[in-house]
Amino acid sequence: MSEMGYVAVREMKIGFRNPWAYSFMALFAMFMVSLLIINSQGYVSGYSGTSGTMLNLALYLLPLMALMLGSFSLTGEKEEGNWELLATYPLGTWSLLAGKYIGLSIVLLSIVSFGFGLSGAASWLSGSGFDFLTYQQLLVFSIGLSLFFLGLAMLIGTIARNRWQALTIAVGVWFFAIIAWPSILIALLGMMPYPWIKPAVTTLTFLNPAELTRLFTVVKLGGGSTLGPEYYNWMVWIRSNWGTPVFIGVMLLWIGTMLAISFGLWERGRSRG
Repeated sequence: MSEMGYVAVREMKIGFRNPWAYSFMALFAMFMVSLLIINSQGYVSGYSGTSGTMLNLALYLLPLMALMLGSFSLTGEKEEGNWELLATYPLGTWSLLAGKYIGLSIVLLSIVSFGFGLSGAASWLSGSGFDFLTYQQLLVFSIGLSLFFLGLAMLIGTIARNRWQALTIAVGVWFFAIIAWPSILIALLGMMPYPWIKPAVTTLTFLNPAELTRLFTVVKLGGGSTLGPEYYNWMVWIRSNWGTPVFIGVMLLWIGTMLAISFGLWERGRSRG
């Protein structure tokens, strides 16, 4: 087995023993099933109040879950002294980071899949829920959101010295990207000349993976008309044949950038001893 594969398997074993993982799994599944029961109104297709609520649930919960699990994994290596031990072995920094990312991705995707699977079974038994395409799009949204923020968690875990520092940074990033983002965006756009607004909206959206994933999913679900005229160009390119490949490319670029920055910081610390 390669170094990366060894780290990934080790991370999966640790992740599935982590009580945090099962707490998030139970919380996510409970909220999804409860939401479907409360909004029992037959099968829901496309963007609606129910699918929008489900989307917001994932938007609030999954980034925080990914940020905490990912950053705690790296800071745990520092606090427990495992990194000093691993540094004495011929284990490359890239193998460590990529292996951890792959292992944690499997843990996160298992949590998301369990939540969707349980809610899908509950909706099938109750005769309500989402049609298959809507359910599939919401699942893809949740997976993309988790992978985006797991990449950011790798950077937070690299910067933070311990779990408490990682928790503080993770909660701060989550609050900025999820809770405060609409207010910050409106404030910034209000100070700009009108011709700058559309380019600024595009640039700032690409800098926030939560907003990018949300807009992509809303348009794919057919709710693009709710976004307003500033997002007309978004609706055009997302609905086009190259909308999905572009989104996947941006996601891979974002994750790769986060891992590359983390790699550089770990290598600098390793060279300094």
